[in-house]
Amino acid sequence: MRIARCSSILIGLLLAACTRTPPPAAPAPLFLPKASIRELMDAQVDPAADAIWDSVVITITAAGQDDKQPRTEAEWQAVRRSAITLIEATNLLMIDRRRIAPASAPAVPGEASASVLEQRLDANRAAFVGFAQALRNVSLQALEAIDARDATRLLEAGGEIDGACEACHLVYWYPPDLTPAS
Repeated sequence: MRIARCSSILIGLLLAACTRTPPPAAPAPLFLPKASIRELMDAQVDPAADAIWDSVVITITAAGQDDKQPRTEAEWQAVRRSAITLIEATNLLMIDRRRIAPASAPAVPGEASASVLEQRLDANRAAFVGFAQALRNVSLQALEAIDARDATRLLEAGGEIDGACEACHLVYWYPPDLTPAS
């Protein structure tokens, strides 16, 4: 009787195991980046930064000083859109599994090879994320200057944006220790 009872329990456990639903599959990644960092730079970061840098310009010539800055509501709104684009592009740059450049990208004179830069990025992604966060922070300063309609602060923020970009580029785009001599 004891063997029959054990057999019945064993059969019951086997049947229960067979009727269980399989565990759910691992969730799909939340973000599936398609564009490379180089493509984001070309499509969003560079044009947005250029618009901010070009929005306030002081030109001094023999004829005098010319101050270019946003003056109308439409001009302020245009530069504001660029600041927002730049801020949001920094979030895109930080998404995991984003490659430096497309696999088919040709070598660019003055830059380290994409495969070497990819290795550097993979070895220390946290540093790259730190550079992107620094760019976001100074871009937020530009947005604050725009919202305050303060051209002087916007000019200063533009300089900070340039510094943040250059700091990253010296590590991840054309680092002196990896860039071939021209």
